Amino acid sequence: MTEKTELLVQLAHARETLKASVRDLTDEQLGKRPTVSELCLGGLVKHVASMEEQWLRFAVEGASAMSYELPDGVTWADFAAGTAREYPKWAIEHQAEFSMQPGDTLAAILKRYDEVAARTEEIVAAAPDLAAAHSLPEAPWHEAGAERSVRGVLLHVIVETAQHAGHADLLRETLEAS
Repeated sequence: MTEKTELLVQLAHARETLKASVRDLTDEQLGKRPTVSELCLGGLVKHVASMEEQWLRFAVEGASAMSYELPDGVTWADFAAGTAREYPKWAIEHQAEFSMQPGDTLAAILKRYDEVAARTEEIVAAAPDLAAAHSLPEAPWHEAGAERSVRGVLLHVIVETAQHAGHADLLRETLEAS
């Protein structure tokens, strides 16, 4: 088995674990927040799909796939403190990923996730070298001058998917217990 195949198998396993947490739920249940957290199951799947899509775009396009520009006059300190006079579109969209929006359905969320997964497999299959790297975009959560390879992107996506699958497991158990 090639390294690409091994990485994709692990990612597929993490995805299936996450998807198992939403199996047989209603759209209403997907939006419930059964814990003190703001997380809901539908939002977790939406976020993971979006995160995977963005990181794989980064693997192909580099930092231009991730823009973290702030509006004029807004600083990262304002942003972090929640006192910014205006929030960038990317931040608003990121926040919306974590909740069920009007019109969101389980079928649509899973369809999109499957499309993202298929695109990931295409990108990885076409990647000539897993060691090929791009500089990360400037953002307070990225070390200045840091790079991430295609391999590093895949490992990050696997870890984040598995982490959120664990969150989803807890949310599902709590939802079933209530």
